[in-house]
Amino acid sequence: MRVTFIAAECEPWAKTGGLADVVDALARALGTQPGAPVDAPIDVYLPRYRSVPVPEGAPVTPIRVPDPTALTGTTEVRIVDVAADGYRLRLVDHPPAFDRDGFYGDAAGDYADNAWRFGLFCRAALEAIRADGRATDVLSLHDWHAAPAVVFRDRWYADDPVIGRAAAVMTLHNLAYHGWVPRERLRELGLAVGDPILVEDAGLDLLRAGIDHAELVNTVSPGFAAEALTPQYGMGLNGTLRAKGDRFVGILNGLDTTLWDPATDRDIVAPFSRGDVRGKAACRRELLVELGLDPRDPSPVIGMIGRLDPQKGFDLLAGAAPSLIADARLVVLGSGDAKLVASLRDVAARRPDRVALLERFDRALARRIYAGIDLFAMPSRFEPCGQGQMIALRYGSPPIVRRTGGLRDTVVDELSSPGRGTGFAFDDATPVALLAACRAAIARFATGGAGWDSLVDRGMAQDFDWTTGSAPKYVDAFRRAVEIRATEHRGA
Repeated sequence: MRVTFIAAECEPWAKTGGLADVVDALARALGTQPGAPVDAPIDVYLPRYRSVPVPEGAPVTPIRVPDPTALTGTTEVRIVDVAADGYRLRLVDHPPAFDRDGFYGDAAGDYADNAWRFGLFCRAALEAIRADGRATDVLSLHDWHAAPAVVFRDRWYADDPVIGRAAAVMTLHNLAYHGWVPRERLRELGLAVGDPILVEDAGLDLLRAGIDHAELVNTVSPGFAAEALTPQYGMGLNGTLRAKGDRFVGILNGLDTTLWDPATDRDIVAPFSRGDVRGKAACRRELLVELGLDPRDPSPVIGMIGRLDPQKGFDLLAGAAPSLIADARLVVLGSGDAKLVASLRDVAARRPDRVALLERFDRALARRIYAGIDLFAMPSRFEPCGQGQMIALRYGSPPIVRRTGGLRDTVVDELSSPGRGTGFAFDDATPVALLAACRAAIARFATGGAGWDSLVDRGMAQDFDWTTGSAPKYVDAFRRAVEIRATEHRGA
């Protein structure tokens, strides 16, 4: 079975969040499945953004792509092949579309022509697949940026011997972004109001269209799959997802346990493992010294890493922080919402001995934080899956999470399941509820001894490895999608 990924992000070339990590790790894991159910190497199509380097001597294939905005109706796009770790990265290079400051927008907001940009990207990927000489069985499409591929398949390639037979699996990483195309910009996709492919006369919700047309749809945890069927979490797509019936499933994201391993992590001061955690104390001490916090202070260190965004619950942390720092120190790494940054900056300015706020994205520092903190906070309002809590568990830092989506699936609350827990959980998205959970975790930390050591050990024992957990479930989903496509395509 041959699988082709189409995605707007892929670690380490282009990343704004977890989408990039999943595309990279899953593509590699699929190529190493026992029995080789997926042909390797997998192709991963990615826009060649300004920040994405092209290796010298990389093979380049020019192709003509239908483009409704071009004078001739077609435009030339270059496909640049890059050998990645375990897959073939195929960069779609078209400077007018992708040689820009940001992936999706700039300081003024989203680019107005995103429909054209990502429509062209998907059309180029489909044409490159046709020209490659290796038919694909599955189009693995990630979020709204890749949704035009299945819309185009059904609109213009239904009878094509290569693209028409390919099954589409739509993977939803974040339902908050739909890729809405207003009616006046439909022509950038080669569509028009009244086109039978459309579901809304006012325009086109690309994510909804991708869900409608895909043979199978999944999101990135069973917990979020259930939540997405409700008005509270479905972001207006709950009815569309319900209509998919059993063709909508949740597959928990995995973790690259080679990339995230405290025993081999070169960015931390001392290695440690589940069998020998002594190095964690050195990591804690060095982190506190680096951040200007007193390493002799016995109070626990709580870390939080990510986008400073209300979705991630940073506003809950900002509300809880003034009371929380009486009993713990805070280390916060991230950038984003200006209002959130201001509130946390104020707390840090008043108590620099208790709070370290690092307003940037720093991969190496993130690793040192995971290794050096005692507890990890992840109070998300909604969380399709999340990887921060998985990394924290692996690095011996029990997480404090809100019971939602993938956080519910990956963290067992020690308070409700004593002796079996791996972290601490709360329900209400309020500073008060977060503060109560933190205080419970702090109290458990203060008792120390075998009870705390066992909690840490249970967390480090969790196995979220892609190759043994999630990748085989994707293989099953791909096989099912192929069967559905073959049956329905024959009967069309």
